[in-house]
Order: sequence, then structure tokens, then C-alpha cells
Amino acid sequence: MNWLLVIVGAAVGAPLRHLTDRAIRARHPSAFPWGTFVVNVVGSFALGLLAGVSSAEAHLLLGVGLCGALTTYSTFSYETWKLYEDGAKGYAAANVTGSLAAGLGAVWLGVEITAAW
Repeated sequence: MNWLLVIVGAAVGAPLRHLTDRAIRARHPSAFPWGTFVVNVVGSFALGLLAGVSSAEAHLLLGVGLCGALTTYSTFSYETWKLYEDGAKGYAAANVTGSLAAGLGAVWLGVEITAAW
């Protein structure tokens, strides 16, 4: 049963990541990978919200499945490498530092909101 919860969550998270990335790229064409940045920060925030309040089943469905498929370390790594390789070293550095800071900040904020609730 646990694997089914992960599959259902991922079936929502993966298309949501793809559609979000496409929508952001269409509105904000840039060398900087804003779509990946946004889904990773939103997923980090959602996981922070879930950290203290979810049941095991909700964690599998929403944390592992949805957030796991929504966020993407591999795309982040590849896009950072491509920026560097294409000579946009400043964007590459900003992507690494900004993603790390924003992701950790989003998790912290989610945990704090849940704790205050």
C-alpha cells in the first residue's frame, strides 16, 4: 500500500513540475533556470509544512511522492552545470547559493508555521 501512495503523489508532482517550469519560462525567458528554482523552493516549503504534522501515509503521499516528484536535484545540477559551461558563471553561482538559501529558508519557514499552529 505504501508504494501506491508514493506513486499517486508522484503522478501529480511530476506533471506539476513540468507545467510550472513551462509556464515560468514562457513568462520570464532568461538564462537563469527560474522554473526549477521555483519548484524546488515551493517543494521545500511544502515539505517543511508536512514535517511536523503529517501521518505516515500523508508523508508518503505528499512528502515522498508529491514533493519528491515536484522538486528536482538532478535538473538543478544539470542546469547549473550548463550555465557554467556556457560561460554564465555568475548565474551558476547565483543558482547554487540562491537555491540552497531559499530552499533551507523555505523548509525552516514551513516548520515554524507548523510549530506555531
